[in-house]
Amino acid sequence: MAKVTDLVAELAAPIARAQGCTLWDVEYVKEAGSWYLRVYIDKEGGVSIDDCEAVSRPLSDALDEADPIEGSYTLEVGSAGIDRVLRKSEHFAAYLGSEVEVKLYRAWEGKKEYVGLLRGYADGNVTLEEGDGTVTFEKKDIAQVRLYVRF
Repeated sequence: MAKVTDLVAELAAPIARAQGCTLWDVEYVKEAGSWYLRVYIDKEGGVSIDDCEAVSRPLSDALDEADPIEGSYTLEVGSAGIDRVLRKSEHFAAYLGSEVEVKLYRAWEGKKEYVGLLRGYADGNVTLEEGDGTVTFEKKDIAQVRLYVRF
């Protein structure tokens, strides 16, 4: 049986496309005793609240019809954001050369967070250019990778 997120992605992608958006990611998480189904969309020029609503309504209907999730949950449709999380190989490919933040499960050389230019991604391992050199973090050590935004 496919994962809930994969099933939802199959339903959400064409709906997002029909609204001029792309599907960025889907997550199904339990927070404070409640389940949340989060669908992240992207669009050239940015995602508006109207875009989120335009995807949410038909997606909600499609989910009701397909019923891929047992029990109750809250559906949230939102923008991937400027500090978007990179999870899939296509995410990493799209942002090679961009500044990212890598968060680790455990400290490495005294730090759990590294910021640098994304120089590579292979088999879940992330290579970062930091300072004068590069460092590669193994998939098993990485908690999260997201675009880094300087204010």
